Amino acid sequence: MGLNMNWDDLRVFLAVARAESLSAAAPVLRMDPATVGRRIARLEDSLGTALFIKSPQGYSLTERGQRLRDHAASAEAALRAGLEAGQGEDGLSGQIRIGAPDGCANFLLPLVCARIREANPGLEFQILALPRVVNLSKREADLAITVSPPDAGRLTVQKITDYRLHLAQHRDLAVPKRLSDLERRPVVGYIPDMIFDRELDYLGDLGRNGVQMASNSVAVQLQMLRQGVGVGIVHDFALPFAPELVRVLTQTLSLRRSFYLVRHADDRRSDRINRVAGAILSGLKAEVERLEALAA
Repeated sequence: MGLNMNWDDLRVFLAVARAESLSAAAPVLRMDPATVGRRIARLEDSLGTALFIKSPQGYSLTERGQRLRDHAASAEAALRAGLEAGQGEDGLSGQIRIGAPDGCANFLLPLVCARIREANPGLEFQILALPRVVNLSKREADLAITVSPPDAGRLTVQKITDYRLHLAQHRDLAVPKRLSDLERRPVVGYIPDMIFDRELDYLGDLGRNGVQMASNSVAVQLQMLRQGVGVGIVHDFALPFAPELVRVLTQTLSLRRSFYLVRHADDRRSDRINRVAGAILSGLKAEVERLEALAA
């Protein structure tokens, strides 16, 4: 079942985790206990796992729930710190356009931007999910997320965080014991001549010459794998969105890549862009950490 998790789902989850009961969390959330219970059930169904052990004494966290609580609370604190850096100033407003690889655009930025906008309702976010590097010099966007630091142009570059990728497949398929067990399985991956950054070329790591099911979109690749058609290299942070998939051969093949936040050098003088950039950086770092913990 697909995942439909947003910051409001996490807000409900954190309230119940902290109150340890639906009735105690309901007034905090300004909801009735039955609605809170339905929201928790929906979140657990979306994640494909139980987050709470329910008993007459209340709601206690499972091990998976404890990990989600810790990382969700960390993400909440990191974003709050980023947004409160300009305490006493007016809330942020206006349009912000962010260009990003579609993995980041699909699985990370929606929640991060929603949480920033929750504290700054005057902001309008536009997320460009493009199969290429966004051209900041042409002002295609205010901010860009990249997987390689650009080496040209008048740009400011900040490393956001590392992230991990592993082989993944549908949980109903036979679990391979070695890479050679995958030789006859279709590979899901990028269309080779549309790879726009060398860091996205995983075939050499996999030891294969081509892909049998390909797309220029990470989100489409994930949907292909959910159909059980083969094996592919998947971002760990995307796996909670596809509970049908499991990581395989994690000790044999484990990749690490990085995200960078890039903006035009002239924007260093913009307090608004600086504050949004700080919140995006803190939020993305925390969100990668939270989702990777769920995938472990």
